[in-house]
Amino acid sequence: MASLNQDLKYKLSRLSVLEKIILINVAVFIVGRVFSPLLSWLELPSAFNSFILKPWSIVTYAFTHYGWLHILFNMLWLYVLGRMFLNLFSAKMALNVYFLGAICGGVLYLLFYDFLPDSGVNVPLVGASASVRALLIFLCAYMPNQDVRVITFNIKLWYIGVAIVIIDVLGLFGNNGGGYLAHLGGVILGYLYAKQLTKGNDIGKGFEKTMDAIVGFFKFKKKSPLKTVHKNKSKVGGYTKADFSEFNNQKKIDVILDKISKSGYDSLTTDEKEILFRAGK
Repeated sequence: MASLNQDLKYKLSRLSVLEKIILINVAVFIVGRVFSPLLSWLELPSAFNSFILKPWSIVTYAFTHYGWLHILFNMLWLYVLGRMFLNLFSAKMALNVYFLGAICGGVLYLLFYDFLPDSGVNVPLVGASASVRALLIFLCAYMPNQDVRVITFNIKLWYIGVAIVIIDVLGLFGNNGGGYLAHLGGVILGYLYAKQLTKGNDIGKGFEKTMDAIVGFFKFKKKSPLKTVHKNKSKVGGYTKADFSEFNNQKKIDVILDKISKSGYDSLTTDEKEILFRAGK
């Protein structure tokens, strides 16, 4: 059992940060299949007055899926994009884009859902699509002329980006307008992030610092056990006072320094400190 645990820990440590995100999505999906009522706490509601009762849903909806195909395609996209992204950028930036993409998608959904043709039906938002769009459009905007192999031919990234945006805009007028609205939120975030980064501005730094502060708040440093120092006045560095008095000055100093290295300066007696002081002069 111990060997199995160590093996699992080793394999988890080898996963990239976005592969761990995939693992979390899959775990939430499996739990949701067993305890489906729990997922309602993770969905992002379309009504603002419902959202303020569960503000965490602006992030958690991006880890929530109901359908097999929904999670399958989102995770395949995330895996492919993750490999491309992490070859060029840091893991923290990948998290910035993922979470900020989710937040921007959620905000756009909350602000404009009522203006959609199908807004009469209150449908909560779920899925990692906004985050995936943010990663995709980030890459398309940052290196638009990069060639990508598609089956038997190459295509430039910006072509893919434009095609995705057109599909999302047209999707606003379909049965899943809210979902495509969130996609466009991710698109906007990914594009702005990449364009600002090319100018030397990392717009995710503020978010990154906030997340680091939150994580740091919940981290408790292990306190080192208190070390009790017992002063044995009858001995000096393990020697009796009679033996110590027989040593020459250099030997006495060596014994005192050894005692300091083991027990600290405060463990010295007044006489020992005096000997060290005189030697220093």
